[in-house]
Amino acid sequence: MAVRQRVIPGLYRDSVSLMQCASKVEALPGVERVGAMMATPANLELAREVGMLGHEEAVGAGPNDLLLLVQGDVEEVALAAFEEAERILTQAPAASSGGVEERAPTSLRGALEASPDSRLALVSTPGEYAASEAMKALRLGLDVMIFSDNVSVADEVELKGLAHERGLLVMGPDCGTAIVGGLPLGFANVVASGPIGCVGASGTGLQQVTTLIDRLGSGITHALGTGSHDLSEEVGGVSTIDAVRALGEDGATRVLVLVSKPPAESVLAAVLDAAASTGKPVVACLLGVDPSKVQRDGVVVARTLEEAAWHAVEAATGSPPGRPDEAEIERDARAMAEGLQAGQRFVRGLYAGGTFSFEAVLLLSESLGSVTSNTPAGGATRAGDPWSSEGHFVVDLGDDEFTRGRPHPMIDQRLRLERLAREAADPTVAVVLFDVVLGYGAHPGPAEELASAVERARRAAAAEGRTTVFVASVCGTAGDPQGLEATEARLRDAGVLLAQSNAQAARVAASIVAEREEGAS
Repeated sequence: MAVRQRVIPGLYRDSVSLMQCASKVEALPGVERVGAMMATPANLELAREVGMLGHEEAVGAGPNDLLLLVQGDVEEVALAAFEEAERILTQAPAASSGGVEERAPTSLRGALEASPDSRLALVSTPGEYAASEAMKALRLGLDVMIFSDNVSVADEVELKGLAHERGLLVMGPDCGTAIVGGLPLGFANVVASGPIGCVGASGTGLQQVTTLIDRLGSGITHALGTGSHDLSEEVGGVSTIDAVRALGEDGATRVLVLVSKPPAESVLAAVLDAAASTGKPVVACLLGVDPSKVQRDGVVVARTLEEAAWHAVEAATGSPPGRPDEAEIERDARAMAEGLQAGQRFVRGLYAGGTFSFEAVLLLSESLGSVTSNTPAGGATRAGDPWSSEGHFVVDLGDDEFTRGRPHPMIDQRLRLERLAREAADPTVAVVLFDVVLGYGAHPGPAEELASAVERARRAAAAEGRTTVFVASVCGTAGDPQGLEATEARLRDAGVLLAQSNAQAARVAASIVAEREEGAS
């Protein structure tokens, strides 16, 4: 099937806008695949690697040009796809309430002149330009959130060093989630205001903790993402420590929560010491880190993201919040498992959120022993081929190997829907486990697509005389644009067993399989 291209000169759009555009256009009849990207050398090479661009193509396209690639049945399909993509990408901005079109500033300085009270710049440009824009913002006295990835470690160290010297904060690079003064940025949720401040090097980890805090009846002052590389030995946790100290000095923040995957050993102690020195209650959820290495006076260790939310709310309110009764969900799980056949023994996890995948691998490994993943944790084994499952298998579909040339699964679910059907058709699979992430930037209505896929898979299994158990959790709040209640209701109607957190979902999935293995022995 031929791939056709179109270049739109001088048009820039950030990566989220481009992924959302590609997802919408790919839904058109006859369109197989769409690429929408800025024509930087790195993106052109990526397009070639995934087979959407030949070496002789894209002549004349440069870093400031937008490149559209369409793989479709016939030329007419491609032309319709190009027209729709251009319509989406070039929509005129909405007029102001006075009927006058507002023209966006074309530089950071112009934006600051138009909004002189601004204190934060959000940078979302191709990685090779992000560092210079972030440097300009710091020199203008602005804190910075860098949504962009592909920023060099050397540039990150330089940016964070300058920010530290000037009393500013750099969130990122590769910072996908933040909430600043109640304002959600990037992939974030609508949560209530309250006394709890969060710092995290993990985007979906921050989303899970903040949404659970909201659902437990408390709220957030700020949730400051620091970027996936901040806790590395090279970067040294500069932004994490600066964010902790800033929240320590913030009068509205009474409780601190730290969230991350394992930091470098050389960074761990410095971060914990900085948190403990604030004199405020601290909850530390450092997934996969030995709790004995985390313990400090004034620091409560949480093994899971849900525990972090519980401990934080307890510290903020002075009384433990009501924890979910797992007896009911376990009864439902046993009832669903009654239709499983003798050969159905395995759990397959299909995750959009990297931290959710990491947490699930840890918990499943503890209960089931041998687990394989493309992003292993604890005692899990690294997958040789992440595209093909075997045994207990958890896959992070948002990892680079799956998103190269494709939108992230939090935006475009097609790859996960295909994988869900394949895993459910495997006669050795007992449980398909997955996450659903709501909030800004995420898919506008994930429940319908997932529920329909589950219904199709259940019908196919029934035709073969067996069943498959589907277990999931929804990360979101009542205020999110997708609607938490409606999302959960649609999934339940499709026969999905819903847990109240990712950790609970993983525990339920493990218990279904473990009980069957015990009964067979």
